[in-house]
Amino acid sequence: MNWYWIDRYEEFVSGKRARSVKVITRAEEHLQDHYPYHPVMPMSLMIEGLAQTAGLLIHEAKNFEKKVILGKVPKLKLTTTEQVPGDVLYYDVEVDYIHDEGSMVSVSVMKNNKQIGTGTLVFAHLGEGFESKELYGPEDLQDLIRGFGVYDVGVDADGNPLVDPRMPKK
Repeated sequence: MNWYWIDRYEEFVSGKRARSVKVITRAEEHLQDHYPYHPVMPMSLMIEGLAQTAGLLIHEAKNFEKKVILGKVPKLKLTTTEQVPGDVLYYDVEVDYIHDEGSMVSVSVMKNNKQIGTGTLVFAHLGEGFESKELYGPEDLQDLIRGFGVYDVGVDADGNPLVDPRMPKK
C-alpha cells in the first residue's frame, strides 16, 4: 500500500468494529490536479479509505495470516459527492462476518459530524497460491496499524487492550 486514505484510528475492537479519521488538506498531492481551482477529493479515494479501515480490521482479526483484498462494493449510498480541504471524514466499519474465504462489513461515512453515506463492502481472503506473491507481508501490515495508532486505542473482543507483538511481555 503506497497511499493511505486514513490518518488514524479512533476506535478499534478486534474482529468487530473500527472507526478511522481522514482530514482532507490542500497539501495532498492528488488535490493539485483534481481540480486546481476547486480541489475535490475523488469518491474512489473515500471508498479506498473505507476499504483500508475495514481491511486492516480483518487482517488483524485473522492474525495477518491471509492476504485480504477488496472484492466488491455491492451497496454504497452517498448523499454528497464533494469532499474538500478542511472536511473531516469518519469511516465507521462493523464486521458482518469473517470466514476463511472472505468477509463482509457494513460501513458508514460521516463528514463534519453528519452522516453522508452507508453501504456494504465484501473482501476476498487469498489462500493457496498467493502465499508467495509479493503483495505485502504481515510485518508491513503490523507496521501500518502501529502507525495508525491501533495499539493506542484498540481492544480485543473482551475489551482488553490490544498488545503490540513487538513490545516485550511484562
